[in-house]
Amino acid sequence: MTPETICVLMKDKFGQAVLDTALDGGHPHAVIDAARWPDIARFLRDDPRLGFSFLRSVSAVDLSEKNKLACIYDLLHIPLGPDRDQLITTTREFAVRIVTERDDPHIPSVADVWPTADWHEREAYDMMGIAFDNHPDLRRILCPDDWEGHPLRKDYEFPLEYHGIPATTEYELTNPRH
Repeated sequence: MTPETICVLMKDKFGQAVLDTALDGGHPHAVIDAARWPDIARFLRDDPRLGFSFLRSVSAVDLSEKNKLACIYDLLHIPLGPDRDQLITTTREFAVRIVTERDDPHIPSVADVWPTADWHEREAYDMMGIAFDNHPDLRRILCPDDWEGHPLRKDYEFPLEYHGIPATTEYELTNPRH
């Protein structure tokens, strides 16, 4: 099944909730309205024509020039049952992008659709500050609970110390500039 066919199926079912598509290049994806994301996620997983049963990753992106943040959900259709012998030739990939406001970023969680989203969404929350509504355990996963800011945002200011411990970078800079 081609990325074009996947987008047609989504548009037929969800209409204007599919905001845009980018089908050329090595990473075909659809841009989805955040409010409809949980319904679309279930459709992508449960529709027998699609069967995207595996969430490979969630990547958060800082679109600072547009004053937005985004998450990209990379999905795989992996054949189960009798088709699993043809795994290499029948695996399909597709991505979904959800864009949100930078100042108050919210995206509905899909951890109940793909359990692997649990930790991926927590990482995007920790590193970029995106709140995942209805997430079962939304808290920091990499930084300490009292860490200030979100380290992967382009406007993040690297702290010069943390609890009295002087900070350095991988180049041993004590006053890094981005």
